[in-house]
Amino acid sequence: MMSFLILPGIVLLIIFIVLALRDGNNNMSNKHNAKYAFYYLLSLVALVFTALSVGMIAFSIIDKTVADVLNNFIGHDSQLKFAISALLIAAPIFYLISGLINQGRRSGELDKDSAIRRWLTYLILFVSSLVVLGVLISVINAFLDGELTARFILKAATVFVISAAVFYFYFYDIKREEADKKDPVVKIFFFASLAVVVAAFTASWFFVEAPQAARARLLDQALTNNIYSLESAVNTYYDRHKQLPDNLTELANDPNVYLDAAALIDPDTKAAIVYNRLSDEDFEFCAVFRLDSAAADNGSGARTVYYPDNNKNHKAGYQCLKGTLYAAPKLLD
Repeated sequence: MMSFLILPGIVLLIIFIVLALRDGNNNMSNKHNAKYAFYYLLSLVALVFTALSVGMIAFSIIDKTVADVLNNFIGHDSQLKFAISALLIAAPIFYLISGLINQGRRSGELDKDSAIRRWLTYLILFVSSLVVLGVLISVINAFLDGELTARFILKAATVFVISAAVFYFYFYDIKREEADKKDPVVKIFFFASLAVVVAAFTASWFFVEAPQAARARLLDQALTNNIYSLESAVNTYYDRHKQLPDNLTELANDPNVYLDAAALIDPDTKAAIVYNRLSDEDFEFCAVFRLDSAAADNGSGARTVYYPDNNKNHKAGYQCLKGTLYAAPKLLD
């Protein structure tokens, strides 16, 4: 799907640049044309990532703080983690490039009537409009699909505030006459937007899963996947021999059972997974887990469910998980 968006974007960008270069009011040298076209395009990309990241952080915080009984699955904060990463890279680039553009205007390299400046500023506004429309459609669609009214109002307000700030600044910037003086409106926008970005970045760390917890969760998932593999191998053994293996060595030595040696151990500590035969049709696997799978605290107190199968949920520490024998008769209540 990205290819369908990239190609029209490139065509549109070429059209904007060609029109800007052919504009009769373009009074910059070719050297400055190329430099400031690059500045504006880079600032556009950085602006989109910065604005979207602030919005995504706000949306994630809203989802985590405004409880909804129909949507209490928090997941693993992939959206929030992406927003933090994008904001960390894009925001400094945006402010640096914006400063270089303003410096060029004050020095006279970039004239206020330059075609590059006018065309690419309106390109920024056009792309920003498309992004805002897309986000608003997504927010309204979620509301119509049953999202809590309070969440919808807060998310819609977030979109309006961010978009209003972007549109006001660029419309003001394209119309202001004096560029050789430091404009108080530009200064206010710079510090106010920077404060919002810093506040969003700081707040996000109170709601996102810590990197150490994320690694521990992934290791626990890998360990649980190994247990699932062992469970499948035990069922294959049972289907052929009509009995459970006495130990994992017997299971691993059976030529009719596929079992990867890596599934016998913890992927990180290399500690052996313990198999216990409890009866003719009951067995379990024991291992040391790092986190509580059913209610891990990611720093915000949010509940995070790791595994859909309840019999593989576990507490932190040494735990034994009951195995499932697929061929065993099911008793009716």
